Amino acid sequence: MPIIFIGVELFSGPGETWGHIVEYLLPDYILNSLYLVFFCSILVLVFGVSSAWFVSRFDFMFRKQMEWLLILPLAIPSYIVGYAYAGIFDYGGSMALIFRQLGLEFIRIDIMNRAGLAFVLSISLFPYVYVSARAFFLNQANNLLEASKMLGVSELKTFFKLMLPLARPAIVAGLVLVLMEVLNDYGAAKYYGVNTFTTGIFRSWFSLEEPQTAVYLSALLIIFIFALILFEKWQVRKIKFTSSKTNNTQIQRKEPRGGLQWLIFSIVFLPILLGFLLPVAQLLYWAVITASTVFDMEFIIISLQSFAIAIASSLITVFFALLLIYFSKWSTLSSIKNISRIGVLGYAIPGAVIAIGIMIPTLALDKWLITMLGKFGIDSGLIINGTLLALLYAYAVRFLAVAYNPIDSTALKVDNSIPDSSKVLGVGNLKTFFKIEFPLIKTGVFSAVILVFIDVMKELPLTLILKPYHIDTLAVKAFEYASDEMVMEASIPSLFIIFTAMIPVIFLNKLLIKK
Repeated sequence: MPIIFIGVELFSGPGETWGHIVEYLLPDYILNSLYLVFFCSILVLVFGVSSAWFVSRFDFMFRKQMEWLLILPLAIPSYIVGYAYAGIFDYGGSMALIFRQLGLEFIRIDIMNRAGLAFVLSISLFPYVYVSARAFFLNQANNLLEASKMLGVSELKTFFKLMLPLARPAIVAGLVLVLMEVLNDYGAAKYYGVNTFTTGIFRSWFSLEEPQTAVYLSALLIIFIFALILFEKWQVRKIKFTSSKTNNTQIQRKEPRGGLQWLIFSIVFLPILLGFLLPVAQLLYWAVITASTVFDMEFIIISLQSFAIAIASSLITVFFALLLIYFSKWSTLSSIKNISRIGVLGYAIPGAVIAIGIMIPTLALDKWLITMLGKFGIDSGLIINGTLLALLYAYAVRFLAVAYNPIDSTALKVDNSIPDSSKVLGVGNLKTFFKIEFPLIKTGVFSAVILVFIDVMKELPLTLILKPYHIDTLAVKAFEYASDEMVMEASIPSLFIIFTAMIPVIFLNKLLIKK
């Protein structure tokens, strides 16, 4: 529905400043977005694929600890990583302090530009590629590696000629998720002063007060996103990726010797250091300094509001995911299964675009309700727009795929003969679900709840546009502090988000580990 309303609104024409934006700003939006897509692709592939291969193929010191540490950057929203690195490299920042303590001259690195933004986004998002590539490498047939070894092919050539091409679908799937998040980012891009489509949408809607211009930019961003998805589908279909189902064993790890072990350790440790340890250390340092001024009753109330909204959103989203999955299973129409998957496309749409697509129809509906109720002498005000109802609906649209996929994958493992036996005995679909199927898929449902919970906790663009005036979240509070040049004060709400996010991230790692 959000996409449909954006499409319909296009016929109303652009705003007054559209010509100015096309001439002076749109080239920047396009070039900066393409720049981020290109360089983030390179960096996340380097960090993600190399880390996934080394922890899958080699047995080096602290390998088990690094397997789950490499996923932890997912717990830190990219805009928070951006705040931390701005503080590390700023004049009077942590790096300058360390250099002064060592008696060295500090050479400042300017990170507040699009190159710095590409680095920040890459170092916080590479685990998407790491997780998908690692899952593939762990399950890849060991006999393929043994055959390559028997033919006298070196380890390096085997990786580039055999394993990397076979892992291409998994790697590209993770990369597409990264690029969607790159194009969705608002907090880091705004703070670093880089003009992108998302910052342009916010500027048009709030600064220029031209919703029509924001709609046109949203439509362009939707085209950009779906072109990316279609390209990924097209290039994967050109090649068949098959692997024998027989004689597959988990990759046997090799133990590197001497200097090679230290080299592999350093390569794997680098993204952990850059993506998690340094930002968290910087935030903890700031938190100690600002705790007395930030940690008060207002902050506790905001934290409770964030948790309550995230819990409500996750339960609602999981409920609708279950409806989509099981109503399509119970239906006799074969096309229902494909139609139900349309609902999961929301994750491909940036949060700002979903917010615009929801705000347009809810404002129109509110105006109609105000007019109708006014005839009866009732002054209702806004009923849907600017309320929790619109915000929860937006979260459900945005994160339905996050809930749908783990539940669907778990449900597929349940043998159809089990619920069929129940139905033969005269038990209805609903009772069969609660008594038999739900206990079998509860792991997938639980994982869906916590994954949606943390995505809602981290979401910024959508929340900024649709949140009720009197309600704040931790993500919004951290962004407001940073926007007011109070980055140190942003550390405590940021740390609350991070430590809450670490729970599902560690849970995700447990699901990946093969016993």
